[in-house]
Amino acid sequence: MTLRVAMIGYGFMGAAHSQGWRTAPRVFDLPAEPEMTVVVGRNAEAVAEAAQKWGWAESATDWREVIARDDIDVVDIVTPGDSHAEIAIAALEAGKHVLCEKPLANTVAEAEAMAEAAERAAAKGIRTMVGFTYRRVPAVTFLRNLIAEGAVGTINQVRASYRQDWLVDPDMPLAWRLQKEHAGSGALGDIGAHAIDLAQFVTGLNLAKVSGVIDTIVKERPLLDSGSGLSGTAGVGKGQVTVDDIAIFTGRFESGALASFEASRFATGRKNALQIEVSGDKGALAFDLEDLNSVQFYDRTAPADRQGFRKILVTEAEHPYVSAWWPAGHMLGYEHGFSHQVKDLVEGIVGGTEPHSTFAEGLRVQRVLDAVERSSDNDSAWTSVGADAAVQAR
Repeated sequence: MTLRVAMIGYGFMGAAHSQGWRTAPRVFDLPAEPEMTVVVGRNAEAVAEAAQKWGWAESATDWREVIARDDIDVVDIVTPGDSHAEIAIAALEAGKHVLCEKPLANTVAEAEAMAEAAERAAAKGIRTMVGFTYRRVPAVTFLRNLIAEGAVGTINQVRASYRQDWLVDPDMPLAWRLQKEHAGSGALGDIGAHAIDLAQFVTGLNLAKVSGVIDTIVKERPLLDSGSGLSGTAGVGKGQVTVDDIAIFTGRFESGALASFEASRFATGRKNALQIEVSGDKGALAFDLEDLNSVQFYDRTAPADRQGFRKILVTEAEHPYVSAWWPAGHMLGYEHGFSHQVKDLVEGIVGGTEPHSTFAEGLRVQRVLDAVERSSDNDSAWTSVGADAAVQAR
């Protein structure tokens, strides 16, 4: 069986997703062979270069024409958030399986429409997935498994943050991630969404309400001349930054446990610091993406003279995903999560199961993002995450 893939978009995430599609079938014994059929972008010359560089068979400039093709089975969406809903819903209605980068959409209303389309498609055997790739870092999956086994006991507190510093320089140009009409939100949605999803994923708990504040530190930046990844070259003139640079909020899970969150692109010295620590009555577990091959474990049930955080190197064949890669102690990196993403999606499609994270889970994160923004607009008042509250707010 072959699954023919069309990727819509070809920027930073396009490179990462291409790595996943190209590598997964070489490493894992997949039940179907992904075929990198076509990559789509608006600039014909640039997307053709991307296709050749990353291993796509062809390139195109009209995603609607590509989605309508009979030789496409899976649509992978790596565009800015303002086009996620339109592309994903059209692809699902055309009978294509869909992988969509996070956050799911720019608004709750768009995410709701996408989740409803995914539910209708699922009844016909069509699968969907949101690209919360950090779930598939072996150490994160292992941490989640340990919590599910009761390693920390009853969860009392969660601390989650995602901090970067690539916007500290006020002369960094105005890329699409800094424009609300394209990105939906700034640090909150771009990286805060990962921290929210990670907290809910590893604990198995959902946030019920939040209290927070968001702020824009540099409100005007040079216009973008050209960009690559998270960097760019400034052009002539300046434009307004219309998204947040930093978001700090507290949350309460439905269980009653408390959580604290921070999302910042102004954390000087932090390059890609996604961190989470889960504290329970029997122990604690911690993870840091800047040390992504390990978890820290504190066993409160151990004798007092042997207690203390200990590092577990997550590179054994017994750990999630690791057996397909290298001998113990030979590290994995950022790109491996995208291969694991492809593995899980392909297995879900062929096996007839819904791969995580689902569009419903993506909607749940979107509602948290929305609640944080509403709280910030209301003097950081505690704000419900529930569907009814989001509808009333609109």
